[in-house]
Amino acid sequence: MGSVGNTAAAVTEVALRFGNARPIPAVGMGTAVSAPMNAVLAAIEVGFRHLDTAAMYGSERSVGEAVAEAVRRGLLESREEVFVTSKLNLQMEYLDLYLIHWPVCMKPGPIAFPAKKEDAVPFAFEGVWRAMEECQRLGLAKAIGVSNFTTKHLDKILAFASIPPAVNQVELNPVWQQRKLRAYCADKGIHVVAYSPLGGQDWSRTGEGNGVLGSQVLAEIAQRRGKTIAQVSLRWIYEQGVTWIVKSFNKERLKQNLDNFDWKLTEEDWLKIRQIPQKKYVTAAVLFSTEGEFTSVDLADMDVVEE
Repeated sequence: MGSVGNTAAAVTEVALRFGNARPIPAVGMGTAVSAPMNAVLAAIEVGFRHLDTAAMYGSERSVGEAVAEAVRRGLLESREEVFVTSKLNLQMEYLDLYLIHWPVCMKPGPIAFPAKKEDAVPFAFEGVWRAMEECQRLGLAKAIGVSNFTTKHLDKILAFASIPPAVNQVELNPVWQQRKLRAYCADKGIHVVAYSPLGGQDWSRTGEGNGVLGSQVLAEIAQRRGKTIAQVSLRWIYEQGVTWIVKSFNKERLKQNLDNFDWKLTEEDWLKIRQIPQKKYVTAAVLFSTEGEFTSVDLADMDVVEE
């Protein structure tokens, strides 16, 4: 492991087992919900060197423009200083990491969110992954991986892959710890990246709110350690050997989230966090409109819950 950045505590980097990508910084900025270019630029300015985007987020252009502007301003010496993850493409010659966003396939046409249920079609695991492998061979992506894949989905990929996934990016935080999936990925050499590390939005549309920031267990640990709940959650994820992606457009919060490497959780903290009741919030159902019906796929194949 190495370190990157000029913050108070240097950010750890993790070498990926598969692919030709540079080591992945252990923390990254998420850019869902159309992050403006200035917000991405601010993240680079405070020390973030890992940017996560996707065609679905509508932020790929902002990320590309922010990196180019950071180079012009001298915040970066070159594009090579930044690790960029995306799930489609953007105005760059290559991606450090290219992911399949969901094990979901839609009929050809413009990207729409939420999608129509009747537009979902069976996912061609082998055909899609072969195309991903070709992207890496051509140098368009330094490494390839998946997102929102369960162990069963990964089993299907690994059965024929000549280049295994380097990364699986999934919902992961103290309220959804993904123990089975983390153990599986560790055994297969697949690095886990966490999105919604602070609980995210109420994707489940249940109105239950944020299980992480509202956790009494995390609040008590935070108060005792002189930290914020966010810092406790991010520190717990980091100590699992998992990279986290956090979305914030506030420069001070970005600094606070990044400067979180000079302390450790105790065994008592770990035990209390392990006992937190588990609940998954992000499911494939959130991709689709509440209206209509599925005609070609079984949503249960995508929404497998593994604790």
